[in-house]
Amino acid sequence: MYDLISQNIADIEPAAAAAGSQELGQETSIVRDDELLDAYSDAVTRVADLVGPAVVRVERVVQKGHGGMGSGVVISPDGLVLTNSHVVEGAKELRLTDSEGRSMEARLIGEDSDTDLALVRAGAARHLPSAQLGDSKKLRRGQLAVAIGNPLGFESTVTAGVVSALGRSLRARTGRLIEDVIQTDAALNPGNSGGPLVSSRGEVIGINTAVIAGAQGICFAVASNTAQYVLSQILQHGRVRRGFIGVAAQTVAVPRRHARAAGIDNNFGAMITGTDPNGPAQAAGLMSYDIVVRLDGEPVTGVDDLIRMLNGDRIGRSVEVDVVRRGQLRSFKLRPAERQAAKAA
Repeated sequence: MYDLISQNIADIEPAAAAAGSQELGQETSIVRDDELLDAYSDAVTRVADLVGPAVVRVERVVQKGHGGMGSGVVISPDGLVLTNSHVVEGAKELRLTDSEGRSMEARLIGEDSDTDLALVRAGAARHLPSAQLGDSKKLRRGQLAVAIGNPLGFESTVTAGVVSALGRSLRARTGRLIEDVIQTDAALNPGNSGGPLVSSRGEVIGINTAVIAGAQGICFAVASNTAQYVLSQILQHGRVRRGFIGVAAQTVAVPRRHARAAGIDNNFGAMITGTDPNGPAQAAGLMSYDIVVRLDGEPVTGVDDLIRMLNGDRIGRSVEVDVVRRGQLRSFKLRPAERQAAKAA
């Protein structure tokens, strides 16, 4: 009998030890999860405390009794505010309200509808809390992203998620592609537009601009590096300068036999469908049905490429345009002018 009891105890002890070990493992797991959640909460709280005071409500008055509202972020203590172009569009008056409820008049310095960005200055504002623009090129998928804004009129709302994807392209209301857009699942709603998307370091990595209607967790922000470029252009020129060669074009496939005959690798190009009578392209000899395949040696695979390459640096200087005309590669020299509003290329 003693041997039987001893055997039973011997069988029970390892099982009890294993159970105890399992419980200990569960407790350890719970502790670790709690620690992770605390670290996540601390990160979001720290970002909200650091950047929240720099986020403002932007109200526009289009006509008496009518207007709209969005968000903005103060990027310098003297009152420079970044927001969306569509937030300030058509405004007769602009008013900013900070996180403490203080209201101030503002004026539009400049906007760029092609990237949906605008720069506003708060009137008579000094020593405002401000946020710092980060380097969006250093972002990685999966890292923490915090959005701060005024969705649907709810002041200083904080939502958090991750950087879902990088390098997206988004069609602006002008029809031009906004390059290098950040995709995030941090919840955005009407009123978040123009507010900051912030990294765990408290740096503004994007300006929230759009959501996909009917979708969940698919939101977009214009990258901070794009915002930095637009900001510098507006401060220097009052606008973003882009080149214009005076053509209407569409993206088309380059016939394989023409590509082989011309010695190019393009599967697609930008076919000219019309030229401005007073434009650089017509003066240089470009014609309808020419397919643009290179600009200064860089491949052009469609209209979006052509528009993107015609940046401010090419205004007024000679550029080489390679086209396929009747199966032959031909080159032309021209000088892009500055593009005015509502002109394509």
